[in-house]
Amino acid sequence: MAKILTLHGVNLNMFGKRDPKQYGTATLAQIDEQLGALGKELGVEVECYQTNIEGEMCARIHQAFTEKVDAVVINAGAWTHYSIAIRDALAILTVPIVEVHMSNVHAREPFRHVSVFAEVVKGQICGFGVDSYLLGLRAAASAIQ
Repeated sequence: MAKILTLHGVNLNMFGKRDPKQYGTATLAQIDEQLGALGKELGVEVECYQTNIEGEMCARIHQAFTEKVDAVVINAGAWTHYSIAIRDALAILTVPIVEVHMSNVHAREPFRHVSVFAEVVKGQICGFGVDSYLLGLRAAASAIQ
């Protein structure tokens, strides 16, 4: 069975509490639950991981390489806009990577319009709330089949 790793970055453990206008009211646990259910429908195993520590995110990406995961879905939060370390870790992977964001980053502050990951991901999905994750999982599953 194909394995898709979903990575949640900095501050995303605060979904459901943080700025509901931008991010809705779903908690990270609820998002992970929906990803797991969709994974079963799609016939893929989904593992979810969240950290607020940049080095831990890089280490988990390195582990994904070693484990030979089949695809990655990532919402790195603010790291998307400046973390060259995470970008370089993602570039090590040889599998499809889908970048997702709950809010429409292009309708927000100018610094959020730039993704340092853009050159190393297969595609980006933003602005659909929890559905951004679900669409990202569908895209990742499709990319590996």
